[in-house]
Amino acid sequence: MGKMQVKRDIIYDENRHLTLDAYHEENKPYLGLIIDIHGGGWFRGDKAKDEDWATRLAELGYMVLVPNYQMTPDVYYPEPLSDMNSLMVWINRSEYNQMPIGVVGSSAGGNMAVEMAIRYGIPAVSLSGILDIDDWLAKHQDVVAAEGDTSAFNQKASATINQSGANDAFYKWFVMNYFNQRTDELEAATPVHRVNSRTGAMYLANSLNEFVPTSGVLAMANALTEAEVPFELNMVPGTRHAKGYLDDVFNQTVDFLQRHVLVEHVEVE
Repeated sequence: MGKMQVKRDIIYDENRHLTLDAYHEENKPYLGLIIDIHGGGWFRGDKAKDEDWATRLAELGYMVLVPNYQMTPDVYYPEPLSDMNSLMVWINRSEYNQMPIGVVGSSAGGNMAVEMAIRYGIPAVSLSGILDIDDWLAKHQDVVAAEGDTSAFNQKASATINQSGANDAFYKWFVMNYFNQRTDELEAATPVHRVNSRTGAMYLANSLNEFVPTSGVLAMANALTEAEVPFELNMVPGTRHAKGYLDDVFNQTVDFLQRHVLVEHVEVE
């Protein structure tokens, strides 16, 4: 095994002061480029929290980019997605611009990975992605949103956060927080409505009894089926959220990436 090369705090958007970390194992040929988007409900988290996933992918031979992005309360939807567009522009102008590319993400990062698959046609891995937004909120108007104790979020490993099962109050809180309590953009922000034949292949995972509802990945699976887009769906037993079950699905996600990472160059306007 070669030495892990990590370049930290590379600026990809000077205007917004956004940076990324780049991981690659020394002396290994590149299999492709993987964007790894951290989770955190769009209100907490940092690229450093995905060092574990990025390192494992880099050890296989991928160049892995882990970006920071803007979060609430500084910005709200759709600014984190705009940051990912800035990242794609930066990649297109960088030394990595001819690599085959894919994206992985967990929780809020899983939502953003799916959005990138829809927008750019690249393959995506989404672990517990926040995918059911407008329909879920319409059906849970009686749920009282509650933040709960998130004070230690940035000090805790991602795999230990929100692992105790369903929590509709927290789910509603951070989803509505992403929209600054507005409801006029919920449909536009729900990715299932925009799936089309050019959408990238997806690997979708969700625990059967975690706080992210399974309705999101099931609706996405139906939409992908109708659009004839390849996908894999893994419903994981138990209550674990996102990277809490990464070990269980890691080999499957790697196999998916090896089969679906696009060879074509992705053009970004």
